[in-house]
Amino acid sequence: MSAKSDADAAAQRRVIETLLGGGLVTDWRQRAYTDAGIHRLTDALLGLPPDDLRGKLVIAGFGSSAYQAESDPEIEQSCGTCMYFELHRRWCALPELNLPVEPQWSCVLWRV
Repeated sequence: MSAKSDADAAAQRRVIETLLGGGLVTDWRQRAYTDAGIHRLTDALLGLPPDDLRGKLVIAGFGSSAYQAESDPEIEQSCGTCMYFELHRRWCALPELNLPVEPQWSCVLWRV
């Protein structure tokens, strides 16, 4: 990744952090554990303009901290533990999201 793209990703992370910290309401409790739930959300994400950051965060149910499922409190659902997380880039590589993220954030599309 080039220095410019590193700076762009860092700037976008700051925007996301501001939105999440500023009271952006997302549906973070509705986890997408079924194929139908995943498809419903990914279809909604694909329907957004590519630069609709706020829409992506709302639909994907982003939160600024890890999610702990009551049914399995041993597993922390955070970006950093998701199969789509690219550690060195601090990036969500889920094609429908494709966003810079922080490891402690989470979304409803989390996968092992």
